[in-house]
Amino acid sequence: MTAFVRNAALYGSVLSVAALSSSLSLAAQNVAEKANSAANKQDNSKLEQVIVQGVMTANNQPVGTYSSPISNLEYDPRIDLQSRNMAEAQADVTIRGGIFESTGFRIGSATLIDPQTGHYFAEIPIAPEMLSKPNVLTGADNALYGVNSSVGSISYAWLPVRAGGSVSAAAGNNALNVQRVHSAMTTELDSAEDWTLGLEAEYSRSESDGSIEHGDHDYDRASGRVQLLGDDSQTDLFFGYQSKFFGWPNMYTPFGVNETEDLETKLLMFNHQQSYGSTANDQQNSFEVSAYYRRNSDHYIFSRERPTAFQAFHKTAVKALAVSGRHGLDEALALNYSAQFTADSIDSTTLEQNFTSRRYMKLSVLPEYEIALQDDQQLKLRLGAAFDKTNRDESQVSAIADIHWLINHSDASSETFYLSYAEASQVVGYTAIGGSETGGLFRSNHDLGRERTKNLELGMVLDRLSWSLDAALFYRWDNELTDWTFNFDRTSARSANPVDIETLGIELIATKRFDTADIVASYTHLNKSEDYGSADVDASFYALNYPDHRFTLAAIWRPVDGIELRIDNEWRQQQENALRNGDDEAFFTHLTASYFPEQLEGLEVKFAVDNLWDESFEEVPGTPGRGDQYSLGVTYRW
Repeated sequence: MTAFVRNAALYGSVLSVAALSSSLSLAAQNVAEKANSAANKQDNSKLEQVIVQGVMTANNQPVGTYSSPISNLEYDPRIDLQSRNMAEAQADVTIRGGIFESTGFRIGSATLIDPQTGHYFAEIPIAPEMLSKPNVLTGADNALYGVNSSVGSISYAWLPVRAGGSVSAAAGNNALNVQRVHSAMTTELDSAEDWTLGLEAEYSRSESDGSIEHGDHDYDRASGRVQLLGDDSQTDLFFGYQSKFFGWPNMYTPFGVNETEDLETKLLMFNHQQSYGSTANDQQNSFEVSAYYRRNSDHYIFSRERPTAFQAFHKTAVKALAVSGRHGLDEALALNYSAQFTADSIDSTTLEQNFTSRRYMKLSVLPEYEIALQDDQQLKLRLGAAFDKTNRDESQVSAIADIHWLINHSDASSETFYLSYAEASQVVGYTAIGGSETGGLFRSNHDLGRERTKNLELGMVLDRLSWSLDAALFYRWDNELTDWTFNFDRTSARSANPVDIETLGIELIATKRFDTADIVASYTHLNKSEDYGSADVDASFYALNYPDHRFTLAAIWRPVDGIELRIDNEWRQQQENALRNGDDEAFFTHLTASYFPEQLEGLEVKFAVDNLWDESFEEVPGTPGRGDQYSLGVTYRW
């Protein structure tokens, strides 16, 4: 804490700006209870919508490119995002001290995967307007709904199409220029009463020279969907395409070279949500079916100055069908369920061709029993299991259990106390298990097996009209977790090694709402003990790259009509790492000032800056941190 106090004094001017006029603040609601209430809310420029959307960050758009589903997650207190170049370039998204491959991305009922490596899980070519804000699933909820993601999942729901649109453009330092257009329309069908047809499409592009030398990028994305909306159902057919080129020094290797990646992602997805009937206590029954086909291609170059020294080509294809739902059996008993069937394949220049396809199946069943107590109190018990199987790995049965005690008050406030125990498992990507064990930059390990995780958690949620507090204490056992490690005496950039890790974590998230401002503050603490067995490990890129202490402070303030200020702050003390250059402490700030002129309704003029203090902290050890980025943009909404 001494280091934090010293840094707080150093950056006191920032925090004083954030507290200007006694209120600078942000917005949000507690994580699990309210995140899905965003279904019909889209205009993030309005302060009153921030609370109901469950947003944990003040800023809803990035500074250095166009928005994507993972934009600004680096300031979310529930998530630790470790980026190369920027979050929208190559983002390793971790939850509660896990690693990038133990975090899943769930769209509707289906978890998107990439069979090559978890580095590409976040390649999701979907316009953010089409999706809800992210709901972070951990513990029992992740064990129920997550697929091949042992620690946590970031879940998005398909929103109803809302008529309207926007066009925007921005420019900034580092030769940044961004353009974007989005449009949506709805019409009632004359031939079918109470049915609405929706059409939505967007196109976005972005390029810059990069916030540091050799950090340039060139992106574009096109996505669209057709939607049929009824009183009790919503059906979406979506197609998205994204092309991304970006460079970064030491992107994956610590050898002082300028690496590049060229990615292309195509996603075809069908989703159907259905409500039906109701139970004796008027809870709606529902199910959701999702199916997708995803193709991702990657061209990696080790040195852009000498591209033939080492380069790799990968093409992956994934097909999946998933269903999830809740069915009430009587007034007290309900059944939660989830299932996903996935098949993938890879064509790669770096694999040994003996491990290039796999089929996965997961089935989860979680019965729920609710007991009504006196004084508007309920006790909810859930006890079930999940079954995981692939055609290449041993199967696994995992237990899921939790108990919630909910206390409601007449003034709409409430308290929830819970205890959960959940097990989950996953298998590793092809880069870790299917490549060479003796040569190349990235050494595989053919003996890697199924990873298993156990999570015990105690928590509470205090929910009041103007403030809330979420607190969680958890202990997690990761067995045979696949980590990428470095040895100073070897020539490979990294090697895949199994590790057993025990993680103790504390998570506190507080929100407060004022008349013209909202605030979210958080603190997380992680402590790990690890055992690599006989592996000779000098440094860990992922499993041991975590913050011992992390604080976030975010705020939105509207001092007068037409002016809005948004600020996100993060301070962290990172675990020491032999590969990291520079400090183990970092302070980041993302600040946006927007002007909405009364004379031109729908127009926004915005100035934004990310990494305000030009912090050089290496989010991935041995990989240079991002520089500061400024932009000035204009958006017109209709």
